[in-house]
Amino acid sequence: MSIELPEALILTKQMQEILIGKEIAFYHLQNFERMQKIGFLNKNIVDFDRLLNKKIIDVRARGNTIRLELENDMNLIIAPEYGGEIFYITDDKTGSKYHLKVSFTDASSLTVRIKSMGCILALDNHELVNTYMYKRDFLNGISPVEDEFSEERFSQKIAVLKRNLKAILVGKDAILVGISNSAFQDIIYRAKLFPKRKGSELDLKERKTLFESINSLIQERVQLGGKIKFSDLYGNEGKYVPKMGPNKKDTSCSECGTAIEKMSFGGGQIYFCPTCQER
Repeated sequence: MSIELPEALILTKQMQEILIGKEIAFYHLQNFERMQKIGFLNKNIVDFDRLLNKKIIDVRARGNTIRLELENDMNLIIAPEYGGEIFYITDDKTGSKYHLKVSFTDASSLTVRIKSMGCILALDNHELVNTYMYKRDFLNGISPVEDEFSEERFSQKIAVLKRNLKAILVGKDAILVGISNSAFQDIIYRAKLFPKRKGSELDLKERKTLFESINSLIQERVQLGGKIKFSDLYGNEGKYVPKMGPNKKDTSCSECGTAIEKMSFGGGQIYFCPTCQER
């Protein structure tokens, strides 16, 4: 289950409430070799020693990436974007399913497990700017939850783009950060837009509807504690059920009753209603 912007915001808010001011006493890494080999974890494990005896002073999220800022210009970067779990533990019942366990001086712990693609990195401020996920999410793109994400600016930006909507909203060249394939399918279903439509083809009303659909999706997923199969810092499961996606296989559109269709597009599978989302 991908961790997209709504879930990253939920985790970040919880971390801000419980982790700021805590001092790291020790850490434990396990089963990390595969991640290390493909660059998802520091090449030198001793880099994590730099986290020791430092307090967390801030927690922020942008896109799919969470930054825990520590004293003395150190950072713990967590990006579980294609499946991961982050839990806050106050007893000894940690379990064995984690890649990183950070323990604090008050005996509480934070565990991080990356199930698929993602990263766990201990970096100082100078190293951040050379890190792909930090650059992608913190230094580029527009965040849908920041003031710069206005209807006017969004509309003007996509009106001149001769790319399909998925390329505009998802991927390394997207104009927004934090939107992956799951959120994309729900957004364009809400906006009643065919996924292969180009930004330059949309009229003013369609661009407005697309903007509103992005906002409503993010707000609803945050309010419902994230998407189903997502667990927050305390193990509470999300209640948002996707309106479009693999869960709609062999079903009909709830709006018009048409059979949901699937196509391979933009490096993934897209589910859509051929009636509501006309070509």
